[in-house]
Amino acid sequence: MRKFNYRKMILLLADVFIIAVSGIVLNYALELFNTINFGELKPYIYYGAEASRGLLFYILITEITCVFMMMLFGSYSRAWRYFNSKDYLMTALAMSLGFVVGYVILLLLNVPARKILYVLYFIFATLGVLLFRFIFKRAFLTISESEAAENTDRTLIVGAGMAGRMIVTEILNAQKDENNPSHNLEPVGFVDDDITKLHTSFKGVEVLGTCREIPKICAEQRVTNIIVAVPSCEEDEKRRILDYCSNTECTIKVIPYLSELLFTEDKPLITQAQEIKIEDLLGRKPIEFDRGKISAFIANKVCMVTGGGGSIGSELVRQIASYSPKQIIIVDIYENNAYDIQQELLLKYGTAVNLETIISSVRDYNKMETIFKKYRPQIVFHAAAHKHVPLMETVPEEAVKNNIFGTFNVATLSELYNVDKFVMISTDKAVNPTNVMGATKRACEMIIQARAQKSKHTEFVTTRFGNVLGSNGSVIPLFRRQIESGSAVTVTHPDIIRYFMTIPEAVSLVLEAGAMAKGGEIFVLDMGAPVKITTLAENLIRMYGKVPYKDVPIVFTGLRPGEKLFEELLMDEEGLKSTENKKIFIGNQINVDSEVLRHKLEGIRVAADSNDSEKTVELLSDLVPTFNHKE
Repeated sequence: MRKFNYRKMILLLADVFIIAVSGIVLNYALELFNTINFGELKPYIYYGAEASRGLLFYILITEITCVFMMMLFGSYSRAWRYFNSKDYLMTALAMSLGFVVGYVILLLLNVPARKILYVLYFIFATLGVLLFRFIFKRAFLTISESEAAENTDRTLIVGAGMAGRMIVTEILNAQKDENNPSHNLEPVGFVDDDITKLHTSFKGVEVLGTCREIPKICAEQRVTNIIVAVPSCEEDEKRRILDYCSNTECTIKVIPYLSELLFTEDKPLITQAQEIKIEDLLGRKPIEFDRGKISAFIANKVCMVTGGGGSIGSELVRQIASYSPKQIIIVDIYENNAYDIQQELLLKYGTAVNLETIISSVRDYNKMETIFKKYRPQIVFHAAAHKHVPLMETVPEEAVKNNIFGTFNVATLSELYNVDKFVMISTDKAVNPTNVMGATKRACEMIIQARAQKSKHTEFVTTRFGNVLGSNGSVIPLFRRQIESGSAVTVTHPDIIRYFMTIPEAVSLVLEAGAMAKGGEIFVLDMGAPVKITTLAENLIRMYGKVPYKDVPIVFTGLRPGEKLFEELLMDEEGLKSTENKKIFIGNQINVDSEVLRHKLEGIRVAADSNDSEKTVELLSDLVPTFNHKE
């Protein structure tokens, strides 16, 4: 802050010097002219000693009036390096008024004055003041700022409201303390869509423009860092702002929602700024869930999660743990993932959570029965599955063994051991599937619906949603690895689109669906507008501060086996029914002939156990009528 005042003082003294020198040089020039014979022009050019003394007196008066007017017009409240055409115009206007007021004072004091003399003085002094600002900004300041830029993060603050002003205050205070992690930030300006705030300033930091101008302002001011300080804005507005920000090469941080902020002395606002998350660009608001209903569903129950070490399964375990269950049983075939979530929960909850981690495959009926017999789960969340589309195309028998018969085993045991609710995790790829993985998941849905039609105790329910951001095998981790390794980002097709949701949203859907289920339903989430994968890749590249197609190439590799340009959430015959949660819908139940299903399952089991890929796909097509396999 002291540095900024020092620079303002330099500018003020420079103006005083220029105004004085302009008058003195003009006076000296006129004295030279006095020695020249101008003939008939002499009355207009010759001023004599009195006029010369009047000019010197005018210089003194003008120094005061012009500096006062420039202070009044804010010429010294704006950092000189940000001067633009409007600032130059306002400075010229202030000089004009200063000269006019000075001239009026001379008339009132009866000081000899000639109008043309003072017009010339005004022109020379004003040009000098403006030229000094221009030259200093272009030459000296450019050099000093380029040197300073090596050690500073030039920061643009989005939002000139309370949060934005708090950010600026914290940054300026941090500059005084080299041990403060924010001491190298330099606020270059605000942007705000409130036009009444344009070109106003706070502590010397001006509102430079609107959010639409973010890319232009960042380029002009060499901004390296953007802080979005609008914690009360709506999700749609936030995404619009982030879209503008993502068109820059800047690091972007976002102040959380007001409800998430901590207003304490030991928690400065700037330290709560978060890196932009790709889910901020999904194109819809986060889904809200009834935590009270979920709590009543989970509290004091024995909950089993198959595939509990996977991305969805582990988040299920995390959220279940927060609702005070009687016991959590993690079942997973991959010991590393199971171990990671086990240690995470033990570190967070210690002995407060009753946790059992069991390495086992859902394919092994006998082993799974041992688990059911010992722990007697009341709620089963079935997340175990092979889900990688291209890999399952090459080994369809493994997808059938794990997905179809793993589900069959767990569902059968759930009914046998009187589980209260069985919740299966499905996917939008089960709708009119074009790949083996999607077809096996549709078969799983059919198994669950068949069970629901006959079960006297267990309530069977399916939850269906689209792609989950950040889950194992999803595009985001792949894109991140490609960007971080310096490779090209690969997208299968420029027009491919997908529905997306976050892992916590997906899991909350599963929990609330389980809470409201009566048996046999397929719950579908309203996932908003679909997202173009190419746009997702471009935004992720920008989040790394790089330029798509320039710094990081995007290569289109062609659709993979079984892949569609777009996914569907419902089959035509399912329709939709609304629920208490406006974002969750129920697909109408489709009757499944249990005997026909059982017979077809027996046939496909034989083909899969024989590792006959071709026969397995043939029988899978017979089992799932909507399966349109694309080689």
